[in-house]
Amino acid sequence: MPLDADLVVTRRFVIPPGELRERFSRSSGPGGQGVNTTDSRVELSFDVARSPSVPDDLRPRLLARLASRLIDGVLTIAASEQRAQLANREAARERLVSLLRDAATPPPPKRRPTKPSRGSKERRLAAKKRRGDVKRGRRGRFED
Repeated sequence: MPLDADLVVTRRFVIPPGELRERFSRSSGPGGQGVNTTDSRVELSFDVARSPSVPDDLRPRLLARLASRLIDGVLTIAASEQRAQLANREAARERLVSLLRDAATPPPPKRRPTKPSRGSKERRLAAKKRRGDVKRGRRGRFED
């Protein structure tokens, strides 16, 4: 995914690159001496609460589902797995899209409660009766 292209979350929810903020810093982990000199760690921020690209009917669902990850309505993704800054930038964008897509999915339909059928009730009671008879047959009979 090119870095200057729009991020397509869903058909109705597309984030233009101008709404994303990136910060770069030094990364820990692999890279040898290069770690000390290159700013390969990427923090990608997206303002979920105030972004004009988030559909109005989707915003409350996103804010509710991402509440634990938001700071003042801003979602921040950090990527530092790769040694190259470009690879980390792409990884952060992919993770942001995946997270927003998961949060945007509609809730599953409500379960319609059903009652057990008459036949299933009768089968359950018959099984209980058989089990009781088996247990009654195991009792010791005391004779005087």
